[in-house]
Parts: sequence; C-alpha cells; structure tokens
Amino acid sequence: MTISSNQLKTEIFYPDSDGKPMAESDPARDYLIYAVEALDIYFQARSDIYVSGNLYIYYKQGIPSAVIAPDVFVVFGVEKKKRSSYKVWQEGGKAPNFVLEITSASTQENDEEDKPQKYAFLGVQEYFQYDPTGDYLKPQLKGSRLVQGKYQSLTPNFLPDGVLSIHSEVLGLDLRLINGELRFFDPQTGQKLLSHKETEQARQQAEQARYDAIPKLLDLGLNVEQIASALNLPIDEVTRLMS
Repeated sequence: MTISSNQLKTEIFYPDSDGKPMAESDPARDYLIYAVEALDIYFQARSDIYVSGNLYIYYKQGIPSAVIAPDVFVVFGVEKKKRSSYKVWQEGGKAPNFVLEITSASTQENDEEDKPQKYAFLGVQEYFQYDPTGDYLKPQLKGSRLVQGKYQSLTPNFLPDGVLSIHSEVLGLDLRLINGELRFFDPQTGQKLLSHKETEQARQQAEQARYDAIPKLLDLGLNVEQIASALNLPIDEVTRLMS
C-alpha cells in the first residue's frame, strides 16, 4: 500500500510538553515569570512581537526531536497570540531574536554548551544567562551577541552605584543586577519594567499615597474641591475619606 506524503505529515506528532511536571526552584520560577510578564507588558502595544517562556520551539519540520525550550524568549515580526508550541516553519521561518536562560545546577552545562550551539544555528541574535543564586555564573549575568555565526560576549557596564548593566540592542533595554536580582530597565526613561504583580503593588501604593495626602492638604487650608482637583479624585471620594 502506498502512503501519501499528506498521510505521513498527519502522523507526525509534536508534543506540547514532555509529560513531566515542571520542576523549578523558587528563584528560577520567580525570575522566569518576572521576565516574561515584564517584557510582555513592555511590548503590549506591538502586535508583531511575541513574548513567551518555557515553551517548546520546534525548528525542523518533520523532526519532533529538533526542539528546544528557552526559559524566556522574544520573537519580532510574528503575530502576538497564544501558542501551545512554536513551530518555526509555521512562523515564516522566524526564530527567537532574544533568549534568556535562568541557570541552575541542573541546567548550567546545557545552558553553556548545548543550547548556545542550537541558538547560534537558529540565528538567535542575543543570548543572555542569569544565575539567581550566584553559584554557577561569574558574574551572575552574562550576555552575548551573534557575530558571523558565533556568540561574542557583551562587555557589562558598571553604573555609578556599582550596579552591573548589560544593554540589549535587540530589546532596546538594559538588563541590570540590583542587589543580585535581575531587572529590565528602559534606558530612555530610566524606569524599571514591572511584572503584573509589581504593577498592581505600585498602583496600590500610589493610591494610598494620595489618600494619605488628604489630611496634610486640609492642614494647608485647601477645601474639598481643591483637594479633589489636586489629587485627581472624585469629590465624593475625598468627602468619604475625610469622614
């Protein structure tokens, strides 16, 4: 019996996971979530930028074993949508432009030897590594850029306060170590990128600060209408908080 090429294609299975529970240390999980959320929020207005992490990337059609799963990655020029896995041939041949691996004892060798070779083969422009505990990488944060098919280390900058900072040309952002913690910064504004949780915390703090300012403004002689205008609050909200 002759088997058509279409039948062969339908029989190829690309798993969305290896079927095993994802086991991550607290630091690895926390920074993975922070990086994906912070970058997703930063690029939220761009419909042609896809941010994800810990997702299978299949890079050879018909060969399910040709797969890699970066901790954090960003792809430019593809649709922003939910995916169960990322198949390069279905995305116009576009591989990630930026990859970040959260290094640990179990991943160090793979992150420093096997994965860079695969990322170079795929044409990943920038490859960063971060070690939350500082036990496996010296320094804790490393970055490299693909030049003629090989990764060349990016020289870190040290800010006046001693903070290590590496600029990502691909993202247009700085990756910095703040007391050993990885954070993304917008070099144009100097603002730190926040996760969803951090964004909500900042909103609550700003709201509380406005409420705390009401008694001080009353002491300065401002009336309810003036306080509401100064704090951008409804008059009835100011009145309620004063009662």
